[in-house]
Amino acid sequence: MDYSFLQHYWWLLVSLLGALLVFLMFVQGGQSLLFTIGKSETQQKMLLNSTGRKWEFTFTTLVTFGGAFFASFPLFYSTSFGGAYWVWLLILVCFVLQAVSYEYQSKKGNLLGKKTYQIFLILNGVLGPVLIGAAVGTFFNGANFYVNKENLTDLGMPIISSWATYHGVQLHGLEAALNIWNVCLGLAVFFLSRILALLYFINNIDDEEIDARSRKQLWIETILFLVFFLTFVVHLVLQDGFAVNPETKEILLAPNKYLSNLLEMPAVLGVFLVGVVLVLFGILSTLFSQKQYKGIWFAGTGTVLTVLALLLIAGWNNTAYYPSVADLQSSLTIENSSSSPFTLTAMSIVSLLIPFVLVYIFFAWRSLDLRKIDKAEMERNEHVY
Repeated sequence: MDYSFLQHYWWLLVSLLGALLVFLMFVQGGQSLLFTIGKSETQQKMLLNSTGRKWEFTFTTLVTFGGAFFASFPLFYSTSFGGAYWVWLLILVCFVLQAVSYEYQSKKGNLLGKKTYQIFLILNGVLGPVLIGAAVGTFFNGANFYVNKENLTDLGMPIISSWATYHGVQLHGLEAALNIWNVCLGLAVFFLSRILALLYFINNIDDEEIDARSRKQLWIETILFLVFFLTFVVHLVLQDGFAVNPETKEILLAPNKYLSNLLEMPAVLGVFLVGVVLVLFGILSTLFSQKQYKGIWFAGTGTVLTVLALLLIAGWNNTAYYPSVADLQSSLTIENSSSSPFTLTAMSIVSLLIPFVLVYIFFAWRSLDLRKIDKAEMERNEHVY
C-alpha cells in the first residue's frame, strides 16, 4: 500500500460515509413532513416514532463523517470547519435541536411545550439537508479561502488557512448559499430526503391513511427532486472542473472535467448509473403498485451508490475536491491535504473493523423494525416519542 493508494482509499471511505449520511437523512425528510402526512395526534406520534428510532444513526454518521475527514484529510478540516464555521455551526445547532426535541417533547412539564419541539424538528428537517447539500456543493463549485503552508514558520501566528471576504464582507461560509448551484444541490438533497422518508413510512407504518397520503405526496416530491437533481447533474457535466496537473501539481480549470472523470473511470460511471436506476425503480415501483412496500431499500441503496459516485469524481482522477475561488492554487486535493503515511496506514488497519460495525448496525436496525408501527403500539405508550 503506497501513499497514493492510502489517499485514494481514505477518500473512498469518506465518500461512503457521506453517501450513507445522505441516505440516513430520510429522518430529516420525515420530520419536515410531520404535519403534511400526520393529520391527527396519533398519526403524528407514529411518524415521530418511525423517524425517532433512527435519528441516532444519522447523528452518529454525521459525527463519524467529520471525524474521518479530520483524521485523513486534516487540512480540509481546519480550512472548512475553521473558516466556513457559520455553515457548520448552523448544521450543528440543527442537529442539537433534533436530539433535544426527540428526548423532551413528550416529557411532562417541559417548559416549551410539545408543539415547540415539533417545530424544532421541522426546522432540522428543512435546514439540515439543504445546508449539508450546499456544503457538499462547494466540492464542485469552490469555496472562498486561501492556504499558505509557509505560515507554519510564523511562530506568532502559524495559521495555514484563512477565509477571504465576499464583496468586502466576512461571511465565513454563508456565501455558499449565494451560489445557485450549491442551493440547487441542497434542494435536491432536501426533496430526496422527503422521498426516502415517504418510502420508509410506507414500509414501516401500518396505517391506511398514512400510506395513502404518503403515496400521493410521493408524486410531488419526486417531480421537485428530479427538477433540481437533473439541473445540477447537467450543469455538473458541462461545467469547467478543477483539475490537477499530475506532474507539476498545478491546479487549473479543465472543460467538462467531471464528465471526463466519469468516462475515464468506467467503474464509477457504472456505480452512478446503477444508483440512479435503483432510485428511480424504488420510487416508480411504489407509485404504480399499491402492493410495493420495499421501495425504500431500492431507493436507499441507489442513493448511497449515486452519492458515492459523485463524491468520487470530486476527489479522484487528479481532481481538486475542495477548490478555492479566491486563489486557484490554494485548492485542496487528496495529495496536498492528507495525513502522513503512518497515520493513514494505522487508520487503514483499524478500518478493517468496519464490516463488523455494519453487521451490528444491520441487526440493530432489524430488531427495531421487526414489526410495523401501529396505533395500538402508540396507545400502549411503551417508550414512544
